[in-house]
Amino acid sequence: MKVIGFNFNKISVEKKSDKFENMKIHNDISIASVKQIKSQSPFQTKDDILELGFNYDLTYSPDIAKISLSGTMILMVEQKVTKEFMKRWKNKKVPEEYKILIFNVILKKSNLRAVQLEDELNIPIHIPLPTARDSK
Repeated sequence: MKVIGFNFNKISVEKKSDKFENMKIHNDISIASVKQIKSQSPFQTKDDILELGFNYDLTYSPDIAKISLSGTMILMVEQKVTKEFMKRWKNKKVPEEYKILIFNVILKKSNLRAVQLEDELNIPIHIPLPTARDSK
């Protein structure tokens, strides 16, 4: 399985408060859709193309802010993998053996975008960043 495309279709940020006491941050990832698409590549391949729709949400409680990212991820997979995906998707499930890879790609891309948005709106960053320390 190869990730051959990734893009955001919708980015929404809302900051409701500047009071960050007792703040809790909750994140959520969900796969919204899975569909097989026709390859428009001029190269002949036996692999199939899958398009996965996803949602990534960061919620800052109590009612402080919310970041929502939605997008699509394009995967090149073997035909047997396509069959497994489509079979599992009938029950709104993703095959377990691919779930971690898919979620890690979504997390990587979405976390980078979320940090940029948090910085622009002065919302506390949801993940620890490296910091310089005195060696003494």
